[in-house]
Amino acid sequence: MKRISLLNTAHDLIRDTLRLGDIAIDATVGNGHDTLFLAEQVGPSGQVYGFDIQQAAIDSALEKFRQAQLSDCPTLIHASHAEMSEKIPAQLHGKIKAIMFNLGYLPGGDKSVITQTDSTLTALTAAARILAVDGIITVLAYPGHQGGDLETDQVKNWCGQLDTQQFEICTVYSTEHKDTAPRLFVIRKQH
Repeated sequence: MKRISLLNTAHDLIRDTLRLGDIAIDATVGNGHDTLFLAEQVGPSGQVYGFDIQQAAIDSALEKFRQAQLSDCPTLIHASHAEMSEKIPAQLHGKIKAIMFNLGYLPGGDKSVITQTDSTLTALTAAARILAVDGIITVLAYPGHQGGDLETDQVKNWCGQLDTQQFEICTVYSTEHKDTAPRLFVIRKQH
């Protein structure tokens, strides 16, 4: 089976959903690649919020925006994505069109600092609540690293508990369906 890029798949799905002027969230800023992608999709009339617990990630994302010479910088929040409900202004709840999660560790950073299952599940619950109808959540999970298998299983279980009348859920694998293969969970809010 041909290996596919799950990140490119997530970007394609979000590109099909986001419009200029929309609001998006990068729940795991990392090195800022997804944050920049989201900002390019929503344009200067839109808004992007980014969360990361590591200041190095926030700094890296700011540098990406500086290099891209984008005048409209996202709102980067040095906090856990689990605080999404509190940190995103209440008047925007229900208006967020896309929320991206890229779990695991900061590439090029300290591999012992990883997303934690409990905070990820809290963040996903908040994301589902503040997402707009016709909005999308993408969750890129990596079961192949220490702690990633448990987190991936818990994300799968969380998706399985969503109301299928309100959410459409699918899972995309990078290669054949193997337990250690990275996967992309795609959640769409229908009503």
